[in-house]
Amino acid sequence: MEQVQRARSETVAGAPCWVTLLSRDLAGAQRFYADVLGWTYRDTSLGDGFCVALAGGSPVAGIGGLASSLQVAAAWTPYFAVTDVDAAAARIRERGATVAVGPLAFHTGRAALAGDPDGAAFGIWEGSVRSDWTVGRGSAPAWLELRTRDAAAATGFYEPVLGWSEGGSALSPVYEDGDAVLRQGGRMVARIGGGAVPASPDPEARPRWRVYFRVPDVAGSVAAAVAGGGSLVASTAEGAQERDATLRDPDGALFTVTPA
Repeated sequence: MEQVQRARSETVAGAPCWVTLLSRDLAGAQRFYADVLGWTYRDTSLGDGFCVALAGGSPVAGIGGLASSLQVAAAWTPYFAVTDVDAAAARIRERGATVAVGPLAFHTGRAALAGDPDGAAFGIWEGSVRSDWTVGRGSAPAWLELRTRDAAAATGFYEPVLGWSEGGSALSPVYEDGDAVLRQGGRMVARIGGGAVPASPDPEARPRWRVYFRVPDVAGSVAAAVAGGGSLVASTAEGAQERDATLRDPDGALFTVTPA
């Protein structure tokens, strides 16, 4: 989680509040995403191993370096705001999932990294969040999507863990075309769909949270990714135009670009 020094706001329980990439080559990741997504960067109080990516001067995401000794795959991970990180971590464990790291204390709050029952990684955050970062608006990701084994079962896990339907929460998921859709202020911020295969040797087919970033030119971002050592994993088209493209960065992290 970024150390928030300005633009603070109160926690919106259950809402996505940040996304972070952990990479084995921080400098290489910075170059790659600068070329593919047009990002610039600034340092944080977390030191040389972590930076904040900016689009048009506004925060988009955090990028951190992975220690070479850690046997962890490079990946994009969403964080969700909670009112009590210890209680949320307990609910995660009670429901057969794993808290892999934390809760850990930071300057403006506390965080934990978890894996849901099907292995999809996500984070939880208790503390100040940025008022200038909201999924579906501005420079923040366009939306998040969990592809999992069973959408209903996954929704049944996340609802009590993140408090989506508790206390009159405005984040009650509804089902559309078989997927659970989470909206905040009328905007879709997350979608949960089925069809993933936990035991698949293909990382694209395994359960995971997908992060969608808006770009002005999908084809241009695909070309930049390939030129920078990444690869095109899958794409969809609308007429003669590419609609979305899922890309793999040089370190193996998957992300999706969608038209701005």
